[in-house]
Amino acid sequence: MANGEIHIYDNQGNFIMKMKLNCLVNVTGAISIAGIHWYHGTEGYVEPDCPCLAICFDNGRCQIMRHENDQNPVLIDTGMYVVSIQWNHTGSVLAVAGSQKAVTQDKDVNTVQFYTPFGEHLGTLKVPGKHMSALSWEGGGLKIALAVDSFIYFANIRPDYKWGYCSNTVVYAYTRPDRPEYCVVFWDTKNNEKYVKYVKSLISITTCGDFCILATKADENHPQFVLVLCNSIGTPLDPKYIDIVPLFVAMTKTHVIAASKEAFYTWQYRVAKKLTALEINQITRSRKEGRERIFHVDDTPSGSVDGVLDYSKAIQGTRDPICAITASDKTLIVGRESGTIQRYSLPNVGLIQKYSLNCRAYQLSLNCNSSRLAIIDISGVLTFFDLDARVTDSTGQQVIGELLKLERKDVWDMKWAKDNPDLFAMMEKTRMYVFRNLDPEEPIQTSGYICNFEDLEIKSVLLDEILKNPEHPNKDYIINFEIRSLRDSRALIEKVGIEDASQFIEDNPHPRLWRLLAEAALQKLDLHTAEQAFVRCKDYQGIKFVKRLGNLQSESMKQAEVAAYFGRFEEAERMYLDMDRRDLAIGLRLKLGDWFRVLQLLKTGSGDADDSLLEQAHNAIGDYFADRQKWLNAVQYYVQGRNQERLAECYYMLEDYEGLENLANSLPEHHKLLPEIAQMFVRVGMCEQAVTAFLKCNQPKAAVDTCVHLNQWNKAVELAKNHSMKEIGSLLARYASHLLEKNKTLDAIELYRKANYFYDAAKLMFKIADEEAKKRTKPLRVKKLYVLSALLIEQYHEQMKNAQRGKVKGKGSEATSALAGLLEEEVLSTASRFTDNAWRGAEAYHFFILAQRQLYEGYVDTALKTALHLRDYEDIIPAVEIYSLLALCACASRAFGTCSKAFIKLESLETLSSEQKQQYEDLALEIFTKHTPKDNRKSELDNLLEGGEGKLPTCVATGSPITEYQFWMCSVCKHCVLAQEISNYSFCPLCHSSVG
Repeated sequence: MANGEIHIYDNQGNFIMKMKLNCLVNVTGAISIAGIHWYHGTEGYVEPDCPCLAICFDNGRCQIMRHENDQNPVLIDTGMYVVSIQWNHTGSVLAVAGSQKAVTQDKDVNTVQFYTPFGEHLGTLKVPGKHMSALSWEGGGLKIALAVDSFIYFANIRPDYKWGYCSNTVVYAYTRPDRPEYCVVFWDTKNNEKYVKYVKSLISITTCGDFCILATKADENHPQFVLVLCNSIGTPLDPKYIDIVPLFVAMTKTHVIAASKEAFYTWQYRVAKKLTALEINQITRSRKEGRERIFHVDDTPSGSVDGVLDYSKAIQGTRDPICAITASDKTLIVGRESGTIQRYSLPNVGLIQKYSLNCRAYQLSLNCNSSRLAIIDISGVLTFFDLDARVTDSTGQQVIGELLKLERKDVWDMKWAKDNPDLFAMMEKTRMYVFRNLDPEEPIQTSGYICNFEDLEIKSVLLDEILKNPEHPNKDYIINFEIRSLRDSRALIEKVGIEDASQFIEDNPHPRLWRLLAEAALQKLDLHTAEQAFVRCKDYQGIKFVKRLGNLQSESMKQAEVAAYFGRFEEAERMYLDMDRRDLAIGLRLKLGDWFRVLQLLKTGSGDADDSLLEQAHNAIGDYFADRQKWLNAVQYYVQGRNQERLAECYYMLEDYEGLENLANSLPEHHKLLPEIAQMFVRVGMCEQAVTAFLKCNQPKAAVDTCVHLNQWNKAVELAKNHSMKEIGSLLARYASHLLEKNKTLDAIELYRKANYFYDAAKLMFKIADEEAKKRTKPLRVKKLYVLSALLIEQYHEQMKNAQRGKVKGKGSEATSALAGLLEEEVLSTASRFTDNAWRGAEAYHFFILAQRQLYEGYVDTALKTALHLRDYEDIIPAVEIYSLLALCACASRAFGTCSKAFIKLESLETLSSEQKQQYEDLALEIFTKHTPKDNRKSELDNLLEGGEGKLPTCVATGSPITEYQFWMCSVCKHCVLAQEISNYSFCPLCHSSVG
């Protein structure tokens, strides 16, 4: 170390860098390092980017850095001579050991100071002995070992956990090495269930009643803070953003108070409930009317409307900062570092009184009637202050408020009883003391943190044990203690008798003791004493129960009722059955909701069971299984309970659609459940079953909508026609245009086809075929498209014929039939022309493919005959391709006359460029200089060359003209094949329909 710097070297002695020490500014004289400790971070950090490298000098100056290059370290002046420092196991507390001059003595006092990573002072531990030389933390951070002279001292450390208790729920927070946030656990001790929330930059947890407040930083880069109101399972109900640091937070049933060192903020919170119109109006008013207000600690509010949400007040400093706060329903107490206690009224915050104490409060607590204040100071000394006592001071002046004589040391927790202003429990070292009127009972050995003190019972939680394994809290770590008066009363009742115990409770009255007496009297059927005791503890239900018992004649009946009252249900049921009162046993189980036992009792009885009750029991057990998603078990009981609604739900969850369909079929028409079942079928795409269900409940429109939704357009059109719905056509057209806009033409064709709109489908298919032909795609694909288009037209023809037949059905006259035929021809005339075009396209590409196949297979003569047919299809296939193929086939067949004519046609085509024409001329010159342009077998080609093939049908299998009288004709496309050729085919060569 040199000139306020530390030089850092690597393990080979090479200089790396200098570390500047801001804590030694303006320090002179010889100093040395007392300790360096760098927290390893394996247990997580209190906050992201938390200071963890502590360096301390023997003169008491200390700095805590985030890393070795931190330019803005936390600076501490401990004010003592330091010998050793060490972090605890989580890096949340830094212990600094040394000695300091005592104010009243000349000698030095051994002291350990405790700090947060941000330099906030947590506490002071004074240690006996002459010279302290070292300290060390226990692995769990609950003990500290100190080397003093030749001795080792051990001190218990009480960590200031972030925790609280609300509505049978222990809320506690801890850090995890794998997450930067705090892990906040809401542990329901009654049901042993836990709910985990992750909270960034948690400052504190405060609880009251059924709710808790989590105080956090809003954002690392923003100075705002958040108070999050949560319920007992950690659900955030209402967050409030505030601009002051919530160092101290108190909570009552109606208010949250958060304080920084200079100011305090009050928020009158509301929880979800049914609000009247007046209350809603009040909520929607501006916040300035009292929901949220802020006060500077130096102000003297009168309790009127002078408290507004003005954060400029919070910025103003104060010479006497706030060090602790507490609140009850009607009083707010603010403690200041000078020892001043300020008392305010609630809900209208008005300064009532100032008191002066000679200690700095660390923790404050008000009793249940706000008459006494408990103060634990920074050294763990507990004192009490009576807020309302009027006493005369040393000057003879009458003052309000008196410091009571009781004082206890080494106190780290205390809790007032909720129902008695004179009762409180406190933790002193590892013992719990209960005080009544400032008189202690014998201590109880425990290290638990006090959760609740009510009904003469103290609930305590062993947080040290829980936080050793915070993810798996154990119910064994919740301990209930009875105070002496409750234990004594119980002992008196058991050993002496009710009369003597009654006298003792009369002398030491408490509702809990009277209830204890009432319960004991009930056990012995002493109804008079029981009633009196219930009256004294204001238990109206108990009084009514005693009255009802008094009206019963049978002693055994009374005993059974008492057994049921105390929760001994098996015993009560056995008594009822022994009295042959099965009805009462069933009634008891009904109240308990034990439907399994109800069903058992109903079935085992000798008499006839009540059918409605049996049905109710089956349904309730079905509900039990359904709630646990055991649908198969639930079905069995719902069937017996005839609960069709829940049965449908179970079948649906089980995906048992057959069972669901059978259920729908078993229901009468217009049953209210049918639309729901239909919707279940719709959700899984079962169109037919959904339609059946909708039609059964007379909802044809819903049935049509279902068909449309599930793309079953043929069914939709059929239903629309059957139920005279006109909108299906427009709906179909709209959907088709939507598909065409998205360029989904094939989807539109499929749509029209399913809806039996064959003509529209055929037009679209023909359009696609034309487009594909123009693109010069694979000829086979184009042929298939033309065939599909033509087949759709044939289906349209068949549809129209059937429609015409349907119209004249029953009118048997030939004239009528003839007229219908004529009308049909007229209607179909445009379609016929369109049909011919479709088949022509199919023929053209069929012969085009056939000719090339024959040519490549070596049947050159047959290929030439087929190619000659292509001359009729120049409007479909480009002429250049037709005549090129013809020339090639003719050349191969040595029919050079035909070949010459093809070349002449090619050379005269206007679509060809001059270069292409020149190429054809050159090729023709090359061929015809070697071969004479004459056909060798002219007689065979005469008919074809003269174009006389129109008189003769053409075989679509060979491309040859059919000259025989017997030939095969396709029933679908009406094209012919030579009789001797058709035996080689199972399907029509053109349209591929079955030959059969």
